[in-house]
Amino acid sequence: MPIAYLGLGTNLGDRGENLRRALRALRRVGTIEAISSVYESEPVGYRDQPDFWNMAVRIRTGLSPHALLAAVKSIERELGRVPSFRNAPRPIDVDILLYDERVVSGPDLAIPHPRLLERAFAMRPLVELDPEVRHPCTGRRIRDHLTEAPALERAEPIFTGERFVESDQELD
Repeated sequence: MPIAYLGLGTNLGDRGENLRRALRALRRVGTIEAISSVYESEPVGYRDQPDFWNMAVRIRTGLSPHALLAAVKSIERELGRVPSFRNAPRPIDVDILLYDERVVSGPDLAIPHPRLLERAFAMRPLVELDPEVRHPCTGRRIRDHLTEAPALERAEPIFTGERFVESDQELD
């Protein structure tokens, strides 16, 4: 079964509860194998908004990339996200960062995430989950891209993501 890495972000409402609810909903999509720490990051693009809480999840799923996209967009709507402008504040954002070693390029879906290598808030939690994970287009480890990246936004770990794991949920 394919492995996908998802990036989660939130900066409106109860950020902890938003992440908890997103993780609970993602259990319907596949098996969550690992979750990163939660990182607080400054907004990128539109800066007049609260800081974000971000994390990454490794999930094993039987869904195709397009079906996974439909599922995460449905979760976003379910958790209160409404269409707005790019980089707008939001209660939840779920992005497909990587899907196995696949490259998908289309009008509605791009994998790997097209701005992955420009975002500390995506690369840091991803490297925490798997220091050896590679970018499928460059063939290089994400951690090497992170180390060599020019100045990126602030993204600092603030607590372990394990605090969002429910007592009945097991991570492999």
